[in-house]
Amino acid sequence: MSFLRRYVALVDGFNYRLGRVMMYGIFALMAVLGYSTFSKVAGTPSLWTLEMAQFFMVGYYILGGPYAMQMGSNVRMDLFYGDFTPRRKAWFDAITVFFLLVYLGILLWGGIESTIYAFQYGGERSPSAWRPYMWPIKVVMCVGIALMLLQALSELAKDILYLKTGEPARADTQAEPGDAL
Repeated sequence: MSFLRRYVALVDGFNYRLGRVMMYGIFALMAVLGYSTFSKVAGTPSLWTLEMAQFFMVGYYILGGPYAMQMGSNVRMDLFYGDFTPRRKAWFDAITVFFLLVYLGILLWGGIESTIYAFQYGGERSPSAWRPYMWPIKVVMCVGIALMLLQALSELAKDILYLKTGEPARADTQAEPGDAL
């Protein structure tokens, strides 16, 4: 049990800090889109702004995913779940997390294959006029998916600890779910 508690503390602590940093990524995205707007108004549109904004959005979304999962910011079908006891919720979450683990595992496998392809063939490039290398964003996606996989395992460990001990296993660094906003 102490291994699970240490794992939860380590993964939750890292993803919490990363999520708190990544939440400010929206300002980088806004800066790129603002520059794009002003350059178009000035009559000198840039080729790189749309794709760079997409790259920022992918990083913001993928690297913020584990934090959102940790804070419970995901959407649940609350038709029955809201009426469950905490113990039944832990059972339900422990069972359903396996579907998430399979999905994330397949996604990570495909992401790694795509990243390897990008490195093997001289750095795959985007077909746009700007033609940036694709490997940096693919690496970010693989890291984000791997962190989400680790966070899903942490959530499973929390459910197992709750079912075994009857007390919630929350890392000390984790804020309350209402603090996510």
